[in-house]
Amino acid sequence: MTRKILTLAVAIALALPLLAGAQKIPLSLEEALAAGLDSSPGLHASRLKLEAASASAREIAAGRLPALKLGAGYTRLSEVPDFQVTLPISPIPVVVSQSYFNNFNLRLGVQQPLFTGFRLQAGEGSARMLEAAAGQDLAKDRAELVFAVKNAYWGLARAREFEKVIDENVRQVAEHLKDVRAFFDQGLVTRNDVLRTELELSNAEIMRIDARNAAEIALAGLASLIGLPLDAEVDLTTPVESQASRLPADAGSGEASPVETALTRRPEIRSAEFRISAAEQGVKAARSGFYPQVLLTGNYYYLRPNPRFLPALDRFKGTWDVGLSVSFDVWNWGQTKRQTEQAEARLGQARDARKALEDLAVLEIAQCRLSLARAGEKVRVAGQAVGQAEENLRVTRERFKQGVALSADVLDAEVALLRAKLGRTQASIDQVLAQARLEKALGD
Repeated sequence: MTRKILTLAVAIALALPLLAGAQKIPLSLEEALAAGLDSSPGLHASRLKLEAASASAREIAAGRLPALKLGAGYTRLSEVPDFQVTLPISPIPVVVSQSYFNNFNLRLGVQQPLFTGFRLQAGEGSARMLEAAAGQDLAKDRAELVFAVKNAYWGLARAREFEKVIDENVRQVAEHLKDVRAFFDQGLVTRNDVLRTELELSNAEIMRIDARNAAEIALAGLASLIGLPLDAEVDLTTPVESQASRLPADAGSGEASPVETALTRRPEIRSAEFRISAAEQGVKAARSGFYPQVLLTGNYYYLRPNPRFLPALDRFKGTWDVGLSVSFDVWNWGQTKRQTEQAEARLGQARDARKALEDLAVLEIAQCRLSLARAGEKVRVAGQAVGQAEENLRVTRERFKQGVALSADVLDAEVALLRAKLGRTQASIDQVLAQARLEKALGD
């Protein structure tokens, strides 16, 4: 219900620009996630796969129940003489059974499997396990989509922060160019200093164009992912600081380690476990050929004429029968054995696949934890670097105004501050994304 409300809020906000001109759509991370989950065609396809697996399981389960069939038919027979006998006491033949050439039949039959060598039970169990595996596949696709939306959301935040930092740098270089030109008019700097500062301003403006283009591309990527028009204007309302301050809680409790508990929560591993169970049921079903097959059948016939009534009459008569059939493959050239071998091989493949997923998951969790730790260190160092670069620029500007520093020194200080601020922004976004990767790796 909450996700639907958030999606509705995004839809309403999307209509506001039509009424209010160029007004931006306020978009929080939660609203972006809700919109992405609601509009994703890939996630919708995963839901349909789950529905198909569920329907298949119900179909196979129905095979264990009695099957009721109704049939009707009409047959036209070629004409033959009536069955007659001649008695010694009479020269006139006596008709014993009259021939009828129009046959009508109505049949209602029921069949109930009694024992199929555990084939039907195993088939139903396998289908149920595959249904559960499809559910975990849906959970995996959902987790990947959540991370993709987070990545796009924070990618746009990073691009816009880059654009903001570069805009500030352009303003700083433009202010410095005014000072350099003033000093040049006073004969305090050379023409080359003016040209170098103008070149630096041109480079900064080129960087601003690239930053604006990167922000527009990031916005289009996010809009496409959450179902908004590509030209939509959004205002990101979730600050990076609100996410960077959250540390993912270690999964697990008791004696189990966080990694071991995470392995039990990761949807792809749980899906692999269900597929192993399905493969085990498949082996059981393949072995059913080693057992006899027992069926209970019953039929009701409504025929005209009914051959069980003698003499035959041209009218509908009802009869019934009940039977028990037993069949057993005495020799089928090893087909059952080969089918069992194939099922056992598929079971081995399923177990190997789960082991490979476990190894990848353990490695991914370790890498994500190291990345998050390094990202935290980079945020701390990047913050210090910005403070140092700002102080360096302030001192260099004062020295330039006092005539004891060169214009090139000021430009170098401004470039250093630009790099420090970009590095701080990059480190902050890297920390948030590293946190999101770790949460996904832990199955949260």
